[in-house]
Amino acid sequence: MGTIQALHKKVLVIFMTANRTLHRWQAVLVLALFAAAALLGACLDRQQGDLADQVLRLHVLANSDSDADQALKLQVRDAVLDEARSILPADATREEALELLSNSLPQLAQVGADVVAAAGYTYPVTASLEEDAWFPTKDYGTLSLPTGSYTALRLVIGEGVGQNWWCVVFPPLCLGAVSEPIQPNAVLEGLDAAQTALVTGDGEEYVLKFKLMELVEEVRHRWEGA
Repeated sequence: MGTIQALHKKVLVIFMTANRTLHRWQAVLVLALFAAAALLGACLDRQQGDLADQVLRLHVLANSDSDADQALKLQVRDAVLDEARSILPADATREEALELLSNSLPQLAQVGADVVAAAGYTYPVTASLEEDAWFPTKDYGTLSLPTGSYTALRLVIGEGVGQNWWCVVFPPLCLGAVSEPIQPNAVLEGLDAAQTALVTGDGEEYVLKFKLMELVEEVRHRWEGA
């Protein structure tokens, strides 16, 4: 919400500047265009937030970008996903899944640490639940989740400066091994008709909205990071 308020202030500054250099009708047109853009941005930001409230993402950070550390990241990912499946009942709600994962963070970190130790490394592994974790747009077969902020189970291996691995831990979209098929229906069951159309790209209207949502969230992320 702070981003929207800051944008409104920016619009007023632009209007005051335009009002001194343009004709009155031109200044009003500039204000109307920026106000419309701000309202669209707020609407799309809210829709992304509603979508994010349906899922819990998974974020695994490798120790480094070396081939060995990247391979180790995938081993940790597989073990953590397997453990998460054993923790989360098939009929769990998002709130229940969030509580269960929160209570199981030491267990999940230990699972990752055991994989690291078995591979002959001494990297520490930490597990945490992060709110407002920023994710890029990711494609999962027949559906895509837009860029934006999500609640995420985050596993950090060692220094955590290597390439990331992103997915969805609830509903269980990503299975343990890369070769296993994903389960998009698990996510779609929790979405309404408009959200389903958005993530599946069902219709040109929703393809355009998805692209606009990407743009809005990218701008918001850069704005907040500045």
